Amino acid sequence: MMSGHFRVRAAGLLAGAGLLATAACGSGAAETAASSTAAPGEKPRVVTAFYPLQWLAERVGGADIDVSVLTAPGVEPHDLELGAQQIADLEDATLAVYIKGVQPAVDDALAQQADRAFDAATAVPTLPAAEHAGEEAHEHEHEVSYDPHLWLDPSRFATVAGKLGERMAQADPAHAQAYKDRAAKTAADLSALDQEMTKGLTNCTSKTMVTSHEAFGYLADRYKLKQVGITLDPESEPSPARIAEVAKLANAEKVTTIFTEALVSPKVAEVLAQEVHAKTAVLDPLEGKPGSGDYLTQMRQNLKTLQTALGCA
Repeated sequence: MMSGHFRVRAAGLLAGAGLLATAACGSGAAETAASSTAAPGEKPRVVTAFYPLQWLAERVGGADIDVSVLTAPGVEPHDLELGAQQIADLEDATLAVYIKGVQPAVDDALAQQADRAFDAATAVPTLPAAEHAGEEAHEHEHEVSYDPHLWLDPSRFATVAGKLGERMAQADPAHAQAYKDRAAKTAADLSALDQEMTKGLTNCTSKTMVTSHEAFGYLADRYKLKQVGITLDPESEPSPARIAEVAKLANAEKVTTIFTEALVSPKVAEVLAQEVHAKTAVLDPLEGKPGSGDYLTQMRQNLKTLQTALGCA
């Protein structure tokens, strides 16, 4: 069966069909322009796909926009299926903020809505999608050729903040400077976080992260770490050969910690940890809202977790 990361869901196809019908009833260029700008006297309505994008939109938009999110707290974003209200929200949005490749239903719904959609993956250089040698092709068949988890690199996310500020300014020219100013402040905060993480992860005894699934490629790339994911995505079941391969590597590299995630069952990671006599710790990929704090505070908690697990000075 194709994984939840990448299989096309019927709800997503229905969403796309509904939006196509809406677009077909339009009156050409005039209506297209109207759909991507706020109506006079109304705040722009910005719909975000999942938590990190919600956080970013709220920071950049401030009090000048209304922000909503499609993925409810506690729901794994890759599992999202769009209901009627969510489809309506997308149809009415001034701007929809998403990352193509994370949620197939959202990708389908926005496929014909380029004028009102901002795909954060188009704002920064992306990394190739991860693959595991020996796994059957249909188990890791991507709708996109890149790894979509770009928000886990604060330096890339800072660039996204600037681009989002520009899109909001286009949609609501009356507050254009305010969006750009808040985008710059958000980018500065993200750059400060990036500097903290660079410093905190430079001198480490180990550079290998063994994670539940391969969500941390951008973090590993940015801070010169090595990610070893037990699975490619949250819904995949690792093969016995894959578990044995990761166990062998963990033993060879003297890995002391296997990382689990807040929204994903820790069972496989716990079994692996027992096999290699390691402990477990939560490394949050921030696909959902943290239990406390926000994106910045949880990324700093991730830094502390990594420093402890990797023996960083």
